[in-house]
Amino acid sequence: MCVGVPMRVISIDGSDAVAEIDGVRREASLMLMGEEVRVGDFIIVHAGFAISRLDEEDAKETLALMREAFKPEDLA
Repeated sequence: MCVGVPMRVISIDGSDAVAEIDGVRREASLMLMGEEVRVGDFIIVHAGFAISRLDEEDAKETLALMREAFKPEDLA
């Protein structure tokens, strides 16, 4: 299963960003973004690429739903 994850951008260097959620950091290319991304923005990261930007409220709601759907005890 492929899942895009909402993450907060913590740094940008050219067309590459570092994003973080729950202490996990990932590099993400901004090459596919058609809009400006800034430090502090939430982005959807999929397969190493930022594929969209979303507001904080939507990001938090999506993360809550993902945490509920992917509870470790349900995956065992």
